[in-house]
Formats: sequence, C-alpha cells, structure tokens
Amino acid sequence: MIKLVINRLLYSFAVLLGVITVVFLLFNVLPGDPTRMIMGQRADVQSLEAIKKDLGLDLPVSIQYLKYLNDLSPVSLYSSDKASRFGLANAEMKIWGVVDFPFSDVLLVLKPCYLRRSYQSRKPVVDIIKETIPNTFILAITAMFFATLLGIFLGIAAAIKKDKLFDKIALLLSSFGMSIPSFFAAILIGWLFAFVLADYTGLNLTGNLTEIDDFGDGERMVWKNLILPALTLGIRPLAIILQLSRNSMLEVLQQDYIRTAHAKGLSFSRIILVHALKNSLNPVITAVSGWFASLMAGVVFIEYIFGWKGLGYVIVEALNMYDLPVVMGTLLVISTVFVLLNFLVDIGYGVLDPKIRHR
Repeated sequence: MIKLVINRLLYSFAVLLGVITVVFLLFNVLPGDPTRMIMGQRADVQSLEAIKKDLGLDLPVSIQYLKYLNDLSPVSLYSSDKASRFGLANAEMKIWGVVDFPFSDVLLVLKPCYLRRSYQSRKPVVDIIKETIPNTFILAITAMFFATLLGIFLGIAAAIKKDKLFDKIALLLSSFGMSIPSFFAAILIGWLFAFVLADYTGLNLTGNLTEIDDFGDGERMVWKNLILPALTLGIRPLAIILQLSRNSMLEVLQQDYIRTAHAKGLSFSRIILVHALKNSLNPVITAVSGWFASLMAGVVFIEYIFGWKGLGYVIVEALNMYDLPVVMGTLLVISTVFVLLNFLVDIGYGVLDPKIRHR
C-alpha cells in the first residue's frame, strides 16, 4: 500500500510539473507583449524596457522558467536583496524560516508556494484565487448534484421501461448531451431561457452569485444566476450517469437474488429500492468522483459566457491581457484539484481491491 501511495504521489507531481512546463512555454511562444498591455500602445521604448526588467521578462525563457519554479517551491533560494523585496521586508508572502549561508548573499527560504502578482492589477494571485474559487466550487458542486440525482432517477426509470418510448427518448437525450460541446450548450441554453423565454423564466443571461443591492445596502445573494451555468455544466455528466445507471440497473435486475425476491412475492418498488438500487450504484459513484474533477476544467467557457466570476472567468480575462502569473496560478489550482481527486480515487481503489495494490 505504501508503494502505491508513493507511486501515485510521484505521478501526481509529474503531472503538475508537466502542466506548469507546457503552459509556461506556450505562453512565451504566443504572440503578444504583456508590457504593451500594461502601458498601452503609445508607451515609449524606455518605459517598456523598464517594465520588462521589473517583471523579469527581459531574461531568457529558460531562466524565467527556473525562477518561477523557485517561487513555487516551498524551499527556495533567493539573494538577500530579492528575498527582502519578496517577503522579509514587506510581508508579501509568509516566511516560515530563513537559512543564511556564510560568505554568501544567498538565502535558503522556507515558505508557501508563491504565485507572484498580477501584471495588470499588481494584486497577489493568491488573493485573486481566494476571491473566485468559492464561486467555482459552488458551481461545480451544484452541477454535479443536479446531474447525479437526475441522472440516477432517469437511468433507473429507463431501465424499468426498457425498450419503451421513455427508454428510447432518455437514450437519445443522453447521446445528445454527451456529443454537444459545452460552449455551444451554454450559448444555446442562455439564448433560450434568458432571451426567448426570459419573460417566463425571469433568468439573467449573465450574473454572479453576489450583486450590489440597488438601495446601497451592500451585497445580496442572487441564487437564480446559478441555474443556467449549473444546468449547462451538468449536461454531460448527467448523460454519462444516466447511461451508467441504466446499464448497471439492467445488469442487476438479471441477477439470481432479484429473481428470488420476485419469487418471494416482494413488491416491485421494494425490489428496486431495497435490493437493486444499492448494488447498481457502484459504477455511478466512480463516475461522479471522476467527473467532479473534470468539471473544474470545464467551467472555463461556461463561466465566461454566463459572466460567473470564478476561476474560469479569471483565466479567460488573464489570457486576453497576457497576465501570465494569473493564468499560471489559476491553472495550477485547477490542475491540483484534478490531480488530488484522482489520487484519492486511486488510493480508494487500492484500499478496496487488493489486486490493484499488488499491481
């Protein structure tokens, strides 16, 4: 079991390192100049060069990459003047401890991961993530809750009505839900429910979970703004869970103990709810754990289209402004959540199945 945990940890670390490397290199290959976005198109050359030097953009890409990894690492090496500028003097980042090497200006600094500051707002990326990640989690959890409950219900109903009209309609809608792209589904659902049927639904095309009250009484919660993005985000997992629930229920209904329950004269509803349902949910639980991690990556376009101020919205805005620290920080958080959930699922499989531990 210990070997499995170590292997999964090394694999997770390699995945995160790969994400950081690919995104960092792609960002430096893309056309565009972050300093132009900061200073504007009419800025003089001297000002642009000064901004580049201050942000470290005048260095070779390989040096920039190593410096970024050094900032991310909890054990980092800084020169005494840079360490003071980053944390020891103005408390921009928390410092756990400092080791001073004799006869050298290099300091060994123990600290949390430092995600730097936004190029545009000069705000720490950690603060930006703290402000937006609750909205993303609320959206993902709501979408998964909706997809799980409705998917299980429709899947069981389709299995009970096998080869009848309801079953065929459910399978058709499931196939459609799996094939439609998320961004197209967002546009279609937003146009239908927030534009064509707006007088009946009362829903807004764009909006965040909190809005400023018109009477100046502070922020208020607007839960109806959650409906459309959660519905859109939950379509694909709903389709998967529906088919898994249906197929699993059909397989369970063919088992001998179900026939025995029928022979004992138990009611059909009791057979389904007490005996069949519990044993048919194993593949559904596996799908839910995997799809929740995928939802964290799928929120990007949906949040931006519906104006939902979460991590996905921040990523698109940062890409438009060539704000590398914000892009790297938000993608790193999403990748970490994805990797962590998959790590926990793999360890759970190892606990439940000894064959996986031995492999």
